[in-house]
Amino acid sequence: MASSIIRIASVGLVGESVFLGVPGFHIGEETVTATSMLEELGGKGFNQALAAARAGAQVSFLGAVGPDSYSDNVESFCRKEQIKAYLPKKEQHTAYAVIQTDKEGHNHVTVYQGAALDTSDVDEFKSEIAEADILLLNNEVSDKVNLACADIAIRNRTRIIMNPSPRRHIPETLKSQVFLFTPNEYEVGEIPDYRNCIVTLGAKGSLIKSLNALVPAESVVPIDTTGAGDTYTGVLAVMLAEGKPIMEAAKIATKAAAITITKQGVVDAIPYRSSYFA
Repeated sequence: MASSIIRIASVGLVGESVFLGVPGFHIGEETVTATSMLEELGGKGFNQALAAARAGAQVSFLGAVGPDSYSDNVESFCRKEQIKAYLPKKEQHTAYAVIQTDKEGHNHVTVYQGAALDTSDVDEFKSEIAEADILLLNNEVSDKVNLACADIAIRNRTRIIMNPSPRRHIPETLKSQVFLFTPNEYEVGEIPDYRNCIVTLGAKGSLIKSLNALVPAESVVPIDTTGAGDTYTGVLAVMLAEGKPIMEAAKIATKAAAITITKQGVVDAIPYRSSYFA
């Protein structure tokens, strides 16, 4: 049972993102002129950590950075958001992503992963995982790193929530250690028979497979869907750590994700608890 202070540990990619608003996506070798541009920090593990922190949890984050100015940006931002950041520095450039968003709010994402965590970095983060109520994992780090983190979590009775994105084969050992998966409709193809799973369905809501129950989406006009799944996962983790039933937790996470998609970008769009929690 979680203590009064909810602790979330998140492991993943962090870097700089540039958002380009476009009238439509490329067809063939077509050149498309962007109508807007926004630069900010991003990465699945980073976004989920931010969502959890703004949901009221005490959050720690592990992500690699490179020998560039972006690493300073990550450190100062995490300090401002009261996220305890572990940022091992690598020789590769800090991760970078380009996100194109069309007029309907749909997006295409291209990621340069750059600086990457290795298993030795997990040792520094061991106590954060051991003391957490929930550990958040995703596929923007290697299987070896995820497995090393999961091993610590299991030995310390820390529940694991995994967002299996980007889609790839998930080792059977890791599958057996995950408490709950949060894939989208495409990613669920890697875990078709796994019942402890909430499938996010965009405008159709989300499906709690263990209950065979659909949680309807909120009715909003989408501006940019980037980061909605990360917001959902981060908020869901906090609500479950607080002891809320999975249906209630999913409904609250749905409200938070809906707010995220009404703004461009991710960092400013991820909401604070007071805006979706009554």
